[in-house]
Amino acid sequence: MTGRNKNILIIAGTLVAGILLGWLFFGGSDDSEIHDHSTEVAQETIWTCSMHPQIRATEPGKCPICGMDLIPLESSDVMENPDAVQMTEYAMKLANIQTQEVGSTSAEREIELNGKVVVDERISYTQSTHVPGRIERLLVNFTGEEVHRGQALAVVYSPELVTAQEELLQAYAIRESQPELFEAAKQKLRNWRIEENQINRILESGKATDRFTITADVNGVVTEKLVEVGDYVERGMPLYQIADLSKMWVLFDLYERTLGMVDVGDKVEFTVASIPGETFTGTINFIDPIIDRQTRVATARVEVSNIDQRLKPEMFVSGIVTGGSDDKAASGLTIPRSAVLWTGKRSIVYVNEGTANNPLFVMREVVLGQLLGSSYVVQEGLAAGEEIVVNGTFTVDAAAQLAGKPSMMNPATATSAAVQVDVRQYLQDSGYDYRAQASKEFQQQLDLLVRDYLQLKDALVEGQAEESLNFTKQFVNTLQQITETGMAGEAEAFWKEKKKFLLQHSEEGLNTTDLKKQRENFVYLSEAIIKTVAAFGTGDKTVYVDYCPMANSDKGAYWLSDVAEIKNPYYGDAMLTCGEIVEHIK
Repeated sequence: MTGRNKNILIIAGTLVAGILLGWLFFGGSDDSEIHDHSTEVAQETIWTCSMHPQIRATEPGKCPICGMDLIPLESSDVMENPDAVQMTEYAMKLANIQTQEVGSTSAEREIELNGKVVVDERISYTQSTHVPGRIERLLVNFTGEEVHRGQALAVVYSPELVTAQEELLQAYAIRESQPELFEAAKQKLRNWRIEENQINRILESGKATDRFTITADVNGVVTEKLVEVGDYVERGMPLYQIADLSKMWVLFDLYERTLGMVDVGDKVEFTVASIPGETFTGTINFIDPIIDRQTRVATARVEVSNIDQRLKPEMFVSGIVTGGSDDKAASGLTIPRSAVLWTGKRSIVYVNEGTANNPLFVMREVVLGQLLGSSYVVQEGLAAGEEIVVNGTFTVDAAAQLAGKPSMMNPATATSAAVQVDVRQYLQDSGYDYRAQASKEFQQQLDLLVRDYLQLKDALVEGQAEESLNFTKQFVNTLQQITETGMAGEAEAFWKEKKKFLLQHSEEGLNTTDLKKQRENFVYLSEAIIKTVAAFGTGDKTVYVDYCPMANSDKGAYWLSDVAEIKNPYYGDAMLTCGEIVEHIK
């Protein structure tokens, strides 16, 4: 028993010693392993898109939205403000985003105006006929011809005048016995502007003439010819419009936002494209008290001397109204026009609350005052020294919309699941309306682009991948040919932003014949084309904005249609009639 117990004790001691040695050598290894693993996870590279920073991936690849190469997200990029838009230095350079500190300044009022040269209404004359009849000859037969008072303008055949002359000759024969009748016959001819010497020639010849010459009543230039040879005219009908071009009016357009900043007596400097290198000056002597119902503008009038007749009617001019007096200047914070986005109800800017190496852009509403040249006075919302985006504001706002952050069309908070903008809300709230600033040529080109878009939509409805690719090529070709003819300022900036987005996504569609990918890309193409059509219109055509809540992975997607019938391009025959018409655009 003694030996057996001794062996048991030896074995037990060996086990205890082994457990103790194991704990000494490997104890705490679990904590060490856990710590090292978390360190490795923390150091794992996150990849993002420079144009769509909401995209996050654990490995490099292509952006699912725009197809651009993903770039590594620096570990130091910590989102301190959940409402902020984070952009890398590479993304800012790619989008040409520029920032500037808000400064305090005292600026002189400087307002840019556009207008045109018109005829002075006070010295424009309508030359009418005093004799009824038929136009036999036109002695002045084109506009622009200079005429002088008393110059022959036209020859009129007048049966009524022949009858009046015969009455004159008959009354002349009995003038001794009935002088009153003779005088009445002469007065009848005088009422037709027949001069006394002409009446005397009729009496001397003893014959009635059937053709009379119409002479000019004033000096000037024929600006409009209103009759042709063979026309029948009644007494008082206009033949020509004659104007004295030695003095002209320059009418400048005043929009509602500038009406309160321009006064009678203000000095205007203006230039004319056809007279380069020369600046004209004038004084505003009249402002139209009524705003035109269609154009929504009033006019400011400047009278100018035009003795050398270099200024021609209908010439376009560009002018600047400046004010040097104390009441015309404004002191305070000023920001460039390019920094401001308008929603129709609010004015917003993007403020950098981060650093130069880690910018964090946050939307902020501001209250604007007067427009001073290319800058606005800020009344509320900003403080001196704050850094704001002054170039590329549209791009920053687009990134905010796509990331579900507060943005131009989402002032409070956006749903975290939404990837695209609520187009329906955009159409209701947006203040963009550039129809008046779009030239006829641009509108025609835009109509062709919408036509190509609708053909692409129909191909997706039919599920024709090859046809979709062909219409995408056609869409890209039409888009590249559109020019910004006649546009400037906000309208031009808006179009360039949308054109860039349309090119980006339409060219992405050229790289695939996969119908599913084409339909996914069509979501973003539709969003941009709807905004463009809403801003510039569709001419006389009506298009419908359709919406399917199940498309785009149940996030919802919109598209344009030219018929009031749902044909879903995202599902085709599978769910052809899924959707509803949410808006229409004219």
